[in-house]
Amino acid sequence: MSVVKKVDFYIPLITVILDFVAIIFAFYLAFEFRFYSFFESYIEASKGFPVFKSYMIFGLISLPIWFYVFQSRKMYRMNRNIFIFDEFIQIVKCATIAIIVIMAAIFFYRSFEFSRITFVFIWLFSIVLITLFRYFVIKLEQFLYKRDVGIKNVAVVGKNEMAIKIYDKFVLDKHAGFKVSGYFANTYEKLPGFENKEYLGDYSFIPQKIKELKIEKLLISLSANDHDDIYDLMKICEGINIEFMMAPDYIDIITSKLKVEEVDGIPFMKLKSLPLSVWNRIVKRTFDIVVSLCVLIITLPVMVVISIIVKLSSKGPLLYKQERVGLNGEKFMMYKFRSMRIDAEAEGPKMTLKGDNRYTAIGKTLRKFSLDELPQFINVLRGDMSIVGPRPEREYFINILKDSFRNYLERHRVKCGITGWAQVNGLRGSNTPLQTRIDYDIYYIENWSLAFDVKIIFKTFKEMLFSKDAF
Repeated sequence: MSVVKKVDFYIPLITVILDFVAIIFAFYLAFEFRFYSFFESYIEASKGFPVFKSYMIFGLISLPIWFYVFQSRKMYRMNRNIFIFDEFIQIVKCATIAIIVIMAAIFFYRSFEFSRITFVFIWLFSIVLITLFRYFVIKLEQFLYKRDVGIKNVAVVGKNEMAIKIYDKFVLDKHAGFKVSGYFANTYEKLPGFENKEYLGDYSFIPQKIKELKIEKLLISLSANDHDDIYDLMKICEGINIEFMMAPDYIDIITSKLKVEEVDGIPFMKLKSLPLSVWNRIVKRTFDIVVSLCVLIITLPVMVVISIIVKLSSKGPLLYKQERVGLNGEKFMMYKFRSMRIDAEAEGPKMTLKGDNRYTAIGKTLRKFSLDELPQFINVLRGDMSIVGPRPEREYFINILKDSFRNYLERHRVKCGITGWAQVNGLRGSNTPLQTRIDYDIYYIENWSLAFDVKIIFKTFKEMLFSKDAF
C-alpha cells in the first residue's frame, strides 16, 4: 500500500475512533454533570438516580447511529475542510440528527428510564468534544502534508486568472495536501502570472503526464468560451483513473441559480432575483446590531488607547471620514481611525498601494491588523453598512471601474461590509485581481446565509492575524 493510500485509510480511521471516544465520554460527562454536580441541586432527579452502567451501555449501542449519520454527511473523507468552523457547523447538524434519532428510539423502548435533560447535555458535550478531536485530526493531517507525507500530485488545466490563483495557492499552502506538478493549456504563451510555472504541454500530453508524474487530480479552470474543452478532456482521459475538479467561473455560478417560476399559468425563467428576502434582511440586520454593540463595548478600551496614540503621533483629526457608495448606489459617510497623513491625497484620489509611504507612524500597524476599521461598527449601527458584505468604494473609482470589469455594480445589491468573502480568501490589496474579487463578492450575494456570515467573521480573525496581504 502506497504512502498516499495509507494516509487516506488511517486518517479517516483515526477520525472514526476519536469520534467514538468523544461520544462515549460525552455520555459519561453528561451523566456526571446531571446527577452528581451542582446542577442536581437546581433541578432534582424526581425519579431517583439511574444506573450509570445502563447509560454507558446505551451509549455503546448508539455508536452505529452516530457513525451512520456522520458517514451519510460525508464526514469521514480526506481533505474535507481546512477551516475548523466548517467542520463545527456539520458536527452540530450531525449531533442534532443523531440525538433526535436516539431519543425517538428510546421513546419506543419504554423499559429504559432516561433523563431528557441528560440527553441535552450529551448533545452539548458531544459537539464540544468531537470538534476538539476533529481540530486535532485536521492539524495532524496538515502536519503530514507539510512534510510531503500523503500528498496527491495534481495539475492545473487552464490559463486564466483563476488558474493562476489555484496554482499559486496550492504551491504555497501545502496543508491542502496537493503538490502541483504544472499546468496544461492548449496554447503555450508566457502570459502574466505564468512566467515561473511549469508548462506540461497541450491536452494531448495529459495521458502521458498522468503516468509519468503520477497525477491523481486535474484542477480545471476554463473561461466561459472554453467550456467545450471539457468534452475533449473527458475523451482524452477516457479509461484513466483521474479525478476532475472544476473551479466554476461566474457563468457557472449564475446558471446554477436559475429558477422557473409560474405566474398565472405562464412559466418564467427567473434570471435575477432579490438577494435577500424580507425575513433574511431582518435576520441579518438583527445580527449586525447585536454583534456591533458587543464589539463596540468590548473594544472600547482599545479604541480609547488608539485614539490617544493617533492624536499624539501625528497632526490632524482622529477619525478619517470619507464618502462611500453603498446599497442601491446610495452614498454615506464612512468612519475609520486616521492611518495616513492629512495631505495623503493632496494630488487627488489615490488607491492604497503596497509599501505606501503615506502612512503615519502608527498607521501601518493599524492597517495591518484592521484596527483602523473599528469605527465602522458605528456605520453598521446606523444602518449604512453590514458586518459582512462587499467592501465599499468611492464614487470616483466606481466610475472608472464599472465599465472595465464584469458585474462591478452588482456589488451594490446588498449593504457593503466591514469584511467580506473576497477579503477572507486573501483577495485584498492592489496586488490581487479585481475581477476575481468581484466574482467572490457576487458569490457571497447569491449564496448568503447567517452561517456563511459567521464563517466569514471567524475567518476574518484568522486573516487579521496571519494575512500577508495587509498593508
